[in-house]
Amino acid sequence: MDCMDCMDRIDPHLAGDEATTLAQFLDYHRVTLLGKAEGLGAAGLSRPLPPSALTLGGLLKHLALVEDHWIQVRFLGRPEQEPWASVSWDDDPDWEFRTAAQDDPESLRELYQAACERSRAAVAGVDLGVLSVGANRDGEHWNLRWILIHLIEETARHNGHADLLREAVDGTVGE
Repeated sequence: MDCMDCMDRIDPHLAGDEATTLAQFLDYHRVTLLGKAEGLGAAGLSRPLPPSALTLGGLLKHLALVEDHWIQVRFLGRPEQEPWASVSWDDDPDWEFRTAAQDDPESLRELYQAACERSRAAVAGVDLGVLSVGANRDGEHWNLRWILIHLIEETARHNGHADLLREAVDGTVGE
């Protein structure tokens, strides 16, 4: 399925409430990443831009991990699910980036889309001040507002990488 069939990229409303604005900015960047990966097969998704080893496929898999880890594990306190649960992160801290080249392109897009859907469903209607079940090393909890802003920051930052990677693959530029 084409990512643009899943969700159109829509500019966030100019005067929305806080929760709507955060959700819309995050969705805007989620769809932007999927758009950068749209139409590419395995060769395109696994092509790095030397000297970096970063790939579009790696970004899709990494941001699926980020969505699941921050919303499902840290915010909701749920156990890590596959494919993340069986990874030995101490032995292979870049597992998601490294293994993406072995994954089917459509599976990578679906992995990311499913993680985004889980996140959307988990936070729908939840007050932004609600604290996470999980805590940092100091025992402090994140509120949902902080987590959503962090997801926006992480996704937007990687979209800058995606711009360069996509241009290197086939010359496609633009939002």
